[in-house]
Amino acid sequence: MKTYFRPIKRREFIKKSMAGGAVFATAPIWKLFSHSLPPSDLTSNPPIDLDKETLSKLLLAALQNGGEFAEVYVEYNVSNSIGLDENKIRAASRGVDMGVGIRVLQGEKTGYAHTDDLSLEKLEETARVAGLIASGKIEGQSISLKEREIPDYYLVETSPDSIIPQDKAKLLWKANSVVRAYDKRITQVGASFSDTNKKIIIANTEGVYVADDQTISRLIVSASAFEKGKRSRGYAYKGGTLGYEHYDLKAAEELAKEAGRIAITMLPAEDAPAGEYPILLAKGDCGTFFHEAIGHSLEGDGARRKTTCFWDKKGEMIASKIVSLADDGTVPGKRGSINVDDEGTPSQNTVLIKDGMCTGFLYDKLNAKLMNTQSTGNGRRESYQHYPIPRMTNTYLMAGNDDPEDILKSVKNGIYIKNIGGGNVSPTTGRFVFSVPEGYMIEDGKITTPLKGIQLMGNGPDVLKNITMVGPDLEILGGGTCGKAGQGKPVSDGNPTLKVAKITIGGARIRRS
Repeated sequence: MKTYFRPIKRREFIKKSMAGGAVFATAPIWKLFSHSLPPSDLTSNPPIDLDKETLSKLLLAALQNGGEFAEVYVEYNVSNSIGLDENKIRAASRGVDMGVGIRVLQGEKTGYAHTDDLSLEKLEETARVAGLIASGKIEGQSISLKEREIPDYYLVETSPDSIIPQDKAKLLWKANSVVRAYDKRITQVGASFSDTNKKIIIANTEGVYVADDQTISRLIVSASAFEKGKRSRGYAYKGGTLGYEHYDLKAAEELAKEAGRIAITMLPAEDAPAGEYPILLAKGDCGTFFHEAIGHSLEGDGARRKTTCFWDKKGEMIASKIVSLADDGTVPGKRGSINVDDEGTPSQNTVLIKDGMCTGFLYDKLNAKLMNTQSTGNGRRESYQHYPIPRMTNTYLMAGNDDPEDILKSVKNGIYIKNIGGGNVSPTTGRFVFSVPEGYMIEDGKITTPLKGIQLMGNGPDVLKNITMVGPDLEILGGGTCGKAGQGKPVSDGNPTLKVAKITIGGARIRRS
């Protein structure tokens, strides 16, 4: 019986890892992984053993030239993925990465260095390099680390890392068969399951010591359809800070049917009309708009640098009175949920807009200090190779009181947006362009013709003021990776059903009168 890796002792693993800091295995041949189990030594006993005494020494070494603050971030990460395409398991992979990042702050300056060599000599050298940003000697300083208790917002009973690839593949095969049986016009099916399992330790000169075990998983199904020269695509997924107990054959079947439904429904879609229309945004799947067009403009680094359209709007009305927006890292099981951020600050629910008024921004430690405020628990980093910056977690428009049926009936000639895809946004100006994978005409208060090629174009601040109805049916979905400053980070977003009185639609045909 073949296995992923030959089990090795922790010391041997460290020795082998020092050359590159990572182990990655991949195999396009399914047989190699058909009955393999991840080695328990790697998952239950990660080969990073930095005690509080060692961490304190590293913090002191980082402050050798002075500095106002120092931090050590330790990471051990195991990632798995398996994918199906064209009726075949195309690849199964497993990666192990670990390393340490050390940061020193002095004023607005940040010194940062990282290493995947875990020898004490190399770690101390890394600390000294990070400390070069500072000036002025500190005499007689000592650091006493105290472990901080943290809440648990993850819904994990069974780690996906403990599940053999063969069992994960059963989900993919189920999805594949269900989608292909859904309609004969479906020509291509893809499915994948991925999970990352990360342990982090954070220690800093404020005496904070935090350890957190983080799991993120996701099951994705896609379907492509073709008929009489027309093509369409459907996509569905389930994911979050979820254990493997949240995935089964029924979940795979439901995702497959949804991907198939979208592909077939959008197959006869007509070109979208161009012009200014009222739109109705469906619950849950349109939260991407608020993450991109609004959330990035409310991050603390942009506010401090005066590079966002809302930097000077705190305490002012920036939206209609029925609009409230939050970023909440404490929602159980969501992809953007965190027990603590990557600086060791506990996660929290931050209201950014309340009844139309701008009430605050998202902060990490550095930007909060420079703005004379407190961190909101939004200091996040992609890995030990990056220093933290203000990032969103789960961003959503809060629920209102309007009946969703009344919202639909209020639109006589408009566009129904079922979900929002990718796009481009400028936090400085608020200008945006979004694509819409699934949208429909609304005629006399009823959803009618499916549309393709819808582009939402406009300005975030203007849209906030044009929201005229908000339903009570908030759903937080999302499941993407937010990119900022070269770093990717898992996030979720959401919204209730809502109406925007007018917005510009980019389409291929002239608006119908």
